[in-house]
Amino acid sequence: MQFQSTDLKDAWLVLLEPARDNRGLFARTFCVDEFAAHGLETSYPQHSISLSSRRGTVRGMHYQREPHSEVKLVRCLKGTIWDVIIDIRKDSPTYRRWQAFELSGSNNRQIYIPKGFAHGFQTLSDDAEVSYLISERHVPEAASGIRHDDPTFEIAWPLPVIAISKKDLQWPDFAD
Repeated sequence: MQFQSTDLKDAWLVLLEPARDNRGLFARTFCVDEFAAHGLETSYPQHSISLSSRRGTVRGMHYQREPHSEVKLVRCLKGTIWDVIIDIRKDSPTYRRWQAFELSGSNNRQIYIPKGFAHGFQTLSDDAEVSYLISERHVPEAASGIRHDDPTFEIAWPLPVIAISKKDLQWPDFAD
């Protein structure tokens, strides 16, 4: 695996290094030793997936409030997504900045999202399947979010939003 820094403090793009042969490919998606060597989270008690059937679907922007904030390692297994992270850590030099990454079932990229970030994505293809390794168990009372169209961030989604949950539409404006 290769670890590339992003424009946001403590967030990493993790590039898989597939070994290819006549059968296809094999790649490690996680290694405790390599993540630890970069000072990154190595414990993920929750693994989840999402499947979005329609191109243009938005999921997010989600996070858990302290003391239940979580690290996520996100990878698109099938299809293509435009993955967005926002640094909402008040003490961070990249506070209130966002960055997007194209993840797909074929580009061998993962995004490491540290605690204190909001996360979401838009599907660029039908039938997009996304895998999440999550460092904390889900605590419903700690779940929070930022609207995909919050004027604080002005995220430039690449497609018209054709599907989004009612819950995600009802998040309040971001407040410091």
